[in-house]
Amino acid sequence: MMKMIRQRRIIVIALAVAAGLGLAVVFVRPLTLEKTDKIQVVASFYPLYYFAQQVGGEKAEVENLVPYGVEPHEYEPTPQDMVSLENSELVVLNGKGFEPWQDRVFQNINSKNTLLVAVGEGLASAEGEDPHVWLSPVLAGLMVGKIADGFSWVDPQNTDYYQSNAREAKERLNALDKLYRQGLAECEQKEFIVSHAAFGYLAAAYGLVQLPLAGLSPDQEVSPRQLYELIELARRNRVKYVFVESLANPKLVETVAGELHAQILTLNPLEGLSREETAQGRDYFTEMEKNLENLKTALSCQ
Repeated sequence: MMKMIRQRRIIVIALAVAAGLGLAVVFVRPLTLEKTDKIQVVASFYPLYYFAQQVGGEKAEVENLVPYGVEPHEYEPTPQDMVSLENSELVVLNGKGFEPWQDRVFQNINSKNTLLVAVGEGLASAEGEDPHVWLSPVLAGLMVGKIADGFSWVDPQNTDYYQSNAREAKERLNALDKLYRQGLAECEQKEFIVSHAAFGYLAAAYGLVQLPLAGLSPDQEVSPRQLYELIELARRNRVKYVFVESLANPKLVETVAGELHAQILTLNPLEGLSREETAQGRDYFTEMEKNLENLKTALSCQ
């Protein structure tokens, strides 16, 4: 493959500027790199991998750190993963505590020619430390913008290309947001029960209320008292459906559904897709559209 030489300058970025660009930390050594003509990118898990692919297009080689079908909350990078991270030019993280290995990665690669972009950081929300920013199409658009800024910083000569790809992705996300607003505008119910508290941003965006059976991580289960109170609340609100999530253990959901005599539907937090799902052409947009249809069913929307 044809190779090219890219010169790098020492760059010092004030924290205020870095925050404005959505760039977490940047350390760049003065070095001449001999490399392929594609930007080497590592994304921490599926939605960031998908968005980075959309922005980078044919000019990027994007790797998804978390393997197919693996729940990313507790994933720990392997030694080979660390090699990939250290050899990359751009690393796309969510931040907000989603990647428990983030600090270790910063320590290991902060003297390399690598730009780290934490795209979930700095997005204003009432959802506290909830890291599941990508489930709001509007906030996902802001994440895409940060990814495009990262590509433009690493490869400034192709800025127009990356920004154009980002605009196309944002247009699709805006259209998705419009579908959600229309589809969830008139619903008999607003509360929905789900495996874990991954849907705070989505619920807040469209006037809904999530009732989670676990915390921000699937391992953070509610106490027996909290579970009893949740079931009683669901009974009072005549909840007819309980949502199980992709990659999550369905046992607790099945128990709650049995108590409520409710049906089970799927709500995908888009934390990862299986190899088979990807081969079927399923992606962020297809799964978000399926989420919308299932929410409309569960909430009795017109």
